[in-house]
Amino acid sequence: MTRYPLLALGASALFLQACMFSPGMHMDTDRLISDDSAENSLVEMVEITPKLIAQDQSVSRRMTIPQELLDYQPENYRIGANDALFITVWDHPELTTPGGQQQTTQANARIVRDDGTLFYPFIGNVHVEGLTLEELREIIAQRLARFIEQPQVDVNVIGYNSQKIIVSGAFENPGFIPVDAQRLTLLQAVGLAGIDPLRADLSNLILTRNGTAYNLDYDRLTSNTSNIGEVYLRPGDKLHLGLNDSRKVFVMGEVATPRALAYRTSRMSLSEVLATVGGPSPETSSGQEIYVIRGVDNLENERATVFQLNARSPSAFILADQFEMQPQDVVFVGAAGITRWNRFISQLFPSANILRTGVLIDEDIRDRN
Repeated sequence: MTRYPLLALGASALFLQACMFSPGMHMDTDRLISDDSAENSLVEMVEITPKLIAQDQSVSRRMTIPQELLDYQPENYRIGANDALFITVWDHPELTTPGGQQQTTQANARIVRDDGTLFYPFIGNVHVEGLTLEELREIIAQRLARFIEQPQVDVNVIGYNSQKIIVSGAFENPGFIPVDAQRLTLLQAVGLAGIDPLRADLSNLILTRNGTAYNLDYDRLTSNTSNIGEVYLRPGDKLHLGLNDSRKVFVMGEVATPRALAYRTSRMSLSEVLATVGGPSPETSSGQEIYVIRGVDNLENERATVFQLNARSPSAFILADQFEMQPQDVVFVGAAGITRWNRFISQLFPSANILRTGVLIDEDIRDRN
């Protein structure tokens, strides 16, 4: 029995409906563009040309890092609840290691209470939460000066337990990364968490700070010249790397192996998609009609965009290699076309959603188990 029965059922429904469009039919694209009837109002036809690729605004948007993320610069570490401090008073081992030299450093640590205070001999309770190490050193030295002549005090954190960066999603080590005295960049945090190469959607890294979510195309920003290395994290930040389980590119029509492909990176091109499924079928495909349907999952609210590639053009291969896919795109390779485009869209919409729903339900079952 298959591990994901609902997914298999959805895929079967999708491909069975794709078989409805038999060879020998032809899609009248001129009628599609010019006809304003309700039948064809679901779609907008756009030809894939060098000009279209050059004007693709989504690329520049995904290469942009919000200025507020670049403006943040970490300050000195501030002590918080549950941090473990080691306080040294030179020439006074009874204060530095009250349990004796034979005990470990951890055993002689001072733990900050939940209310942000700690107890220290001679000076009593001290509120330390929110202080830098230098500020706490000065406070302890000043108060001890009433009992010890010119006390020399040093303060170190030996257990960083109060501040964290939360990481979730397609990381190999989800959970949290402790914030310490070292400045932590976004790239360092991703490296510490580790990317799951099979489950990760590298175009969908979300940094949430103070309730604001910033969507970053990690793949593109790290593969091209960018200033992503200048983004520093602050305590309380959340990093979520999207899963590719429910983000697919659906390939239908006259191809060797029609199926749903996981969307893993932002540089997934049309030529890569076609190559992955074995390319257009030489037996049944016309080899001239290749379409990318975008927005089919939102037909109730807006029109879908149909990008048409003229495979007869000498530059077709170059254009296909430069045309970038987006999650939920549908690639359709025609046989001899179809006569009524709206018939295809009306069949495609529920079919794609059957598959998508199966994926989401299977994810929910896995999460519960």
